[in-house]
Amino acid sequence: MALVSLKPPLRDLADGRSQVEVEGATVAEIVGTLERTYPRLTGWIRDEHGGVRPHVHLFLNGERAELGAEVSASDRLHVLPAISGGALGTAVAEEEELLATDPAEHEELLVGTRKGLFVLRGRKGGPMQEVERMFSGQVVEFAIRDPRTGTYFASVTHGQHGPRLFFADDPTGEWEQASGPAFPDDAEWTLERIWNVTPGVEPGVVWAGVAPAALFRSNDNGCTWDLNRGLWNVPSRKDWQPGAGGMCLNSICPWPGDPDRLLVGISAAGVWVTEDGGETWSWGGNGLVPRYLPEEAREGAITLCVHNVHRAPLEPTTLYLQFHGGVYRSDDQGYHWQDIGTNTGLPADFGFPLVADPNDPDRAYVIPLRGDFDRVTPEGRVRVYATTDRGGSWEALEDGLPQDGAYLTILRQAFGHDGGDPLGLYFGAESGEVFGSADGGRSWNTVAEHLPPVLSVRCSG
Repeated sequence: MALVSLKPPLRDLADGRSQVEVEGATVAEIVGTLERTYPRLTGWIRDEHGGVRPHVHLFLNGERAELGAEVSASDRLHVLPAISGGALGTAVAEEEELLATDPAEHEELLVGTRKGLFVLRGRKGGPMQEVERMFSGQVVEFAIRDPRTGTYFASVTHGQHGPRLFFADDPTGEWEQASGPAFPDDAEWTLERIWNVTPGVEPGVVWAGVAPAALFRSNDNGCTWDLNRGLWNVPSRKDWQPGAGGMCLNSICPWPGDPDRLLVGISAAGVWVTEDGGETWSWGGNGLVPRYLPEEAREGAITLCVHNVHRAPLEPTTLYLQFHGGVYRSDDQGYHWQDIGTNTGLPADFGFPLVADPNDPDRAYVIPLRGDFDRVTPEGRVRVYATTDRGGSWEALEDGLPQDGAYLTILRQAFGHDGGDPLGLYFGAESGEVFGSADGGRSWNTVAEHLPPVLSVRCSG
């Protein structure tokens, strides 16, 4: 069956469905089947004489199509309104043409902002088009696509009604609210924010990190959620303290191929590791130095403000960590850490975002900020720093990024990758720009401008 894509208002006439699989040998048969299946569509695509309405465009695999065009089972048909002389149709046609001719060069970005979720599509590393904005006026803390199932997740915080998690099969279609995460009655806490959603290892398992710091697990692909009691009941919890962004579980690192092993990062309670699927947890903050504490108070401190942690998938014992003052690497799955941010070429070792290259355990990326006293890019220059030797040295990657008077702030979830080789990299700033690279950071383009403050950036691939 061919796949038919519908945009509003046609989507609303097809029971809210943005994509429909339809049988038919020609475009006319496809449209006829659509009208019989969804009678309210009758007269919206074709007029009373059976012709396509003058302000409706049909695109088959990225090219304008007539009703008599033949359709095969693998084809994709877009039904689009013509706006401003067909500008919208042309833009989407170009996007579909790119996807059809070279899918590896096509990217979809999910950009969470303080004023909604923006879905961007276009050529890898290049300027992209906004194809949808969802949850307008609401804070979208984080959005991600689970590559195992194709399900999209969005963490949405309403200013008056609190946080919710939504999921969808199509980010431009209808979103359904999940049942949770939410604290049970005996926990005596109220959910403040959903920081992170991470696909697990076993089929159906998805993890979520929230504030106040807690880990939730779903066994049904994100529909319902349960509190992880093992981490919730660790004896030291009563002594945990919040960081400036609250007491949040912001990082979740599954171990590829082993569902029993998991690491989480918490601000400000350090790193926690489980090797039995979350039944019991061990503290993993050895080697992290909280320079924000008086020197005499650092020994044995558990108020460790972890900003970001990522695991190297090809070498799961290796993890990279951005600290509240410090960049670190662990070689023993997160129990001990060594400083890779001092005297290694970074202009500052404070920051929030971090990427571990999924194709090379020796490579990682950070975007330094001046410090907690001034959380902007050093010297008014936007630079991504890469290491190819496990943090022994760092190289500035700045080609195409603003280098004069650019005092940007990039938050912890606002830096992501596409998993490709060469690696596609994307990050967004609180000032509303999104930047992208198709060559592992060697060169950069402005992907989008004038968005609301960016909170998260993730590729759908």
